[in-house]
Amino acid sequence: MDSFQNLALLENLYRLKALGYTYVDPITPNTQMNSKTLPDSLNTLNATISQCYLCDLSKSRRQSLSGHGNPRASLMFVDGYVSSAEDESGEYYVGRSGLMLRDMIEKVLNYKLDDVYFTHAVKCKPFGFQNPSQSECNSCVGFLSKQISLIQPKIIVLLGADAYRILTGDNEGFERLRGEIIPFGNACLIPIFHPLYLIRNPSMKKEAMRDLQTIKAQLS
Repeated sequence: MDSFQNLALLENLYRLKALGYTYVDPITPNTQMNSKTLPDSLNTLNATISQCYLCDLSKSRRQSLSGHGNPRASLMFVDGYVSSAEDESGEYYVGRSGLMLRDMIEKVLNYKLDDVYFTHAVKCKPFGFQNPSQSECNSCVGFLSKQISLIQPKIIVLLGADAYRILTGDNEGFERLRGEIIPFGNACLIPIFHPLYLIRNPSMKKEAMRDLQTIKAQLS
């Protein structure tokens, strides 16, 4: 086991200790899933995601959420990771940020929710209020890559810096590239503010509206 995996395991153990655990089952190193070995059927892939135990987030989640919507959508939304409200309910578009995203899609882009595909870069809820570790993100990124290859969207909208970082591996580009059209294989990426950020920073809603108009123009 290399030093990075040792550090990742130690980080997870300290996290569990902070949550009050005094004993846990043996922890295996997080494994990165190769998208080439994953099923070529979206339904089978989603079933695989629902039974995933590749990383330690499987110990704290109620369920993993694979995705929702049209499997042939031209428009795909990617959030960073599953929220506590989504994990508890097993549903999408929940909470204040979920309602705002619903309004963005239905009222601004004039799309029905069933006409887009919505998923997360990390399919499980992180521990507590912490962001998922890099190794936990690595365990999930193969699932997202396979979803993109199967759905073949025209536009992939990345909701916030976390979704942008996990998919692209770029830790610093979100602020510079937000609202820009970024070539990505046969699709293009458009990073935008996360709805939760807009709830906390309502003065940025005008910027968000411009980004949504960019998305709308690309879909016409």
